[in-house]
Amino acid sequence: MINKLVDKIKKLNSPILVGLDPMLSYVPSHIQKKAFDVYGETLEGAAEAIWQFNKAIIDACYDLIPAVKPQIAMYEQFGIPGLEAFKKTVDYCKEKDLIVIGDVKRGDIGSTSAAYATGHLGRVIIGNKSYSGFNEDFITVNPYFGTDGIKPFLDVCKEEKKGIFILVKTSNPSSGEFQDRMINSKPLYEIVGEKVAAWGDELMGSCGYSYVGAVVGATYPEMGNILRHTMPKTFILVPGYGAQGGKGADLVHYFNQDGLGAIVSSSRGIIAAYKNAVYTEKFDEESFADASRQAVLDMKKDIMEALED
Repeated sequence: MINKLVDKIKKLNSPILVGLDPMLSYVPSHIQKKAFDVYGETLEGAAEAIWQFNKAIIDACYDLIPAVKPQIAMYEQFGIPGLEAFKKTVDYCKEKDLIVIGDVKRGDIGSTSAAYATGHLGRVIIGNKSYSGFNEDFITVNPYFGTDGIKPFLDVCKEEKKGIFILVKTSNPSSGEFQDRMINSKPLYEIVGEKVAAWGDELMGSCGYSYVGAVVGATYPEMGNILRHTMPKTFILVPGYGAQGGKGADLVHYFNQDGLGAIVSSSRGIIAAYKNAVYTEKFDEESFADASRQAVLDMKKDIMEALED
């Protein structure tokens, strides 16, 4: 799947990832009303609203981007109906030939880790048949358990030709409480990065990048530069663009000299663009999806201009 991701980024000239993280407050009132008219102000109604919201944004942006990243917590908060909306979103994105990175941040050991990997990336055997659960192409994984936690994911990725993005240096302000701790004169995030590179050597795509990627936040560009050199064959998923403060000029060192090696994520900066003062003059609630499309175009321009400088 890493080969397809690289091919789509090249074809579209767009290392952009849309985070489908729909808080109900982001969903325009007319979509909420339509859903609640059918299902009432219930979990089912909320799930229907976020599904219709997602679908409109996907329809508006799918030709501009290679991939999406739905954050499962935003769906889990609505219980089983929310998870059904998550699955609908994954399936619809695949119909549009988008690569789906499930932002699930799973991590455990043994059979539990294997079950997570099977549920999100692999196939579960029931009798004489096999079934894909959520069926994402990549998922995010927490490395805190070490190799015991990662190997079950690697096994499924090898079998299914899918991938993972491992948390290395996250974009949140308190990430340094653990990730920046010095161990034998190296910060922990760099040690994790070295391990990610080693795990990735087992699963290399023909594109020159590994099926094992890394999550490195846009809010720490100096550390991104260090980690780019630590993990030269690792694709980096970069959250933190836009609403969290990251901008195109911060991201140059996350990419390799070939202009590849990273994909940059923006969530509310795109899906809730119609609420942003930059877009409110031109777009109203009814045209929220058009605002999202414009936000993608603006993000692409910002990043590509920075890479060309």
